[in-house]
Amino acid sequence: MRTSNAHLDSFGDRGPLLRWLVFTGLCVFAFVLLWRFGLIRLMVASDRTYLSSVIGLLYVAASMHCLWRTVMISREADAARRGGALIAAGSGGLDVDGDAIIVEGTGRLPPGLVSAHIHDLAVKARLQGPRRLDQTLLLRVLAGRLRGSNQFGAFASDTLMKLGLLGTIIGFIMMLAPIAGLDPNDRGTIRSSMNLMSDGMAVAMYTTLAGLVGSILVRIQYYMLDDATARLFAYAVSLTEVRVVSILEDQPGAAE
Repeated sequence: MRTSNAHLDSFGDRGPLLRWLVFTGLCVFAFVLLWRFGLIRLMVASDRTYLSSVIGLLYVAASMHCLWRTVMISREADAARRGGALIAAGSGGLDVDGDAIIVEGTGRLPPGLVSAHIHDLAVKARLQGPRRLDQTLLLRVLAGRLRGSNQFGAFASDTLMKLGLLGTIIGFIMMLAPIAGLDPNDRGTIRSSMNLMSDGMAVAMYTTLAGLVGSILVRIQYYMLDDATARLFAYAVSLTEVRVVSILEDQPGAAE
């Protein structure tokens, strides 16, 4: 159990949330610096399509969703850690009490997805009788529950990238449109066309930059979330395979 505890302590109950806060703090610090030097205001003022602002709002929404999922995974990790400690300190028996699991000698497992998985294992062991306990299908269910809506990160990152590319296309259209009515002999028209072309180029460049940066930052956040989710699932597999399945199979009426 020492290895299992060390594996769980590697992300702990606050690890994923702490990493998200550190990363977001650095992003906010960079944003404040860019705002102080006027680069953010210049981008907003130069983008007449407002796509850069839309990308910024979508990035904030995706970050809030990632924060919510990170808090959920942190709570599940804490519940799994406390549940693993109760099982390790127990006298060796697991009893089903409604929707909860009672560990003989220590008490009730804290509610959570891992505890729900152990409850399903205990019910399955009691119903199937003296046969080997296979949790493959139940582990697939647990993996899906732990992932939850994490896939929203890939959708958000792709959407930000596509919006940036859309701004690039619109910017080039704005840049090339004045050429159609350009009169080489009219200097005023040429000067006006050059201004319009500059505006179109600014739209193309700023929206592309906002889309790329937003997409990369969102992907990094959800990578950290997926990593924490994968480690929690690995701990759940280790805990159930090493201890829970062994306990359930050794209880009266289980497989020999």
